[in-house]
Amino acid sequence: MDTTWTHATVLLNEAVDALFKDGAREFAAAADGSYVDATFGRGGHSRLILSRLSPAGRLLAFDKDPQAVAQAQTITDPRFSIRHQGFAHLADLPPQSVNGLLMDLGVSSPQIDDPARGFSFRFEGPLDMRMDTTRGESVAEWLATAEVSQIAEVIREYGEERFAGPIAKAIVARRQERGPISTTTELAQLVADTVKTRESGQNPATRTFQALRIFINAELEELQQALTASLDVLQPGGRLAVISFHSLEDRIVKQFIAKHAREEYDRRAPFAAPKVMQLQALARIKPSAEEVRGNPRSRSAIMRVAQRLPA
Repeated sequence: MDTTWTHATVLLNEAVDALFKDGAREFAAAADGSYVDATFGRGGHSRLILSRLSPAGRLLAFDKDPQAVAQAQTITDPRFSIRHQGFAHLADLPPQSVNGLLMDLGVSSPQIDDPARGFSFRFEGPLDMRMDTTRGESVAEWLATAEVSQIAEVIREYGEERFAGPIAKAIVARRQERGPISTTTELAQLVADTVKTRESGQNPATRTFQALRIFINAELEELQQALTASLDVLQPGGRLAVISFHSLEDRIVKQFIAKHAREEYDRRAPFAAPKVMQLQALARIKPSAEEVRGNPRSRSAIMRVAQRLPA
């Protein structure tokens, strides 16, 4: 039976507005530009960007998820193209070729709600969690061979889980006694049995599932690579907008913008010219109360916006 999962795009209008400059004259020029949706997802942001572009405008999207790429291929607009790649491949684009770059770092609702993808502890499914199901190792495959210390480090670093050690020991003990964990519900129950206290309203497995997903997809490493590439591919005056959903992502984005939005002086050479600022921080935006009521999954979102300065 075919099942259709819906997806509500977070900060839809705010994100697209952030890519285009203010004012009618500037907007007209921006509409002719080239834009990148670095995480197509289910295409909400891409479709709105296309509606803002002139016939001369162009939009390139990236996504690792084959289902997202299939969805993107239903867009027949000649101004649009999609690449089945992660957004670290932004580095492949020509220097200063992009007027606006959007990264929405969230997992799409269809990915979470489809049990076959293995992202959610709420549904019985294979313990997969790969964004790109055509390549790489699943969470189940990694947990089948990883050592206690490796598992604990991943859960601690990427999930900020204070019970990472006991959880890792329980996973390996279970593997030795009854074989590897293969389903989402098996892992969720094991974590629940191990973690005796948890924040009110939060499933005990939340942090562990987040950590394993981030690790298996190398999400933070790819984010850092993409942010670095953005400095090369954005034109002077080009906009960068990044929507993050947890503190690890947002910290990386915040620190990246802050680092490149200030002049740096060499204290050993006080009369030398400072390192030139490359970005101007423009905004920090959160979903409205109305959006959160309509889409509770948006409540943790933070969008940071910056503009590329002339070299």
